[in-house]
Amino acid sequence: MSDENAADLPAGMQTEGTLLELMGIVVTEASPEQVVATMPVKGNVQPYGLLHGGASCVLAETLGSIGSALHAANFGKVAVGVDINATHHRAVRDGVVTGVAKPIYLGRTTTSYEIVITDERDKRVCTARITCQLIQAPPGS
Repeated sequence: MSDENAADLPAGMQTEGTLLELMGIVVTEASPEQVVATMPVKGNVQPYGLLHGGASCVLAETLGSIGSALHAANFGKVAVGVDINATHHRAVRDGVVTGVAKPIYLGRTTTSYEIVITDERDKRVCTARITCQLIQAPPGS
């Protein structure tokens, strides 16, 4: 785990050398009940200088996947994303956005999380939902 990430991530999950590190995502809280992280806008923009919608989806999938993985560990399983959708509400040009993932459903074979991403003024930027399937850990993981 990167020194920047203050939260304990699921066993076997690392941030060094991953998309999280590349995008500057810092996880500050992680449990099956809530996952929180920040992401800078700078470096994650589209050609018009606005926060890229794909960057918001990466942040959302990261948070929902971490929460799902923490829940899956209770059953000796791992979580894999099977569906994500996002609605982009407003543009952001600078600063930092914060994502908060909360479970909608925590089952033995699937999980679903709602992720709300806000700007520094606490204005909602994006609302996303991810569903993960809980599977047996692949050999060697």
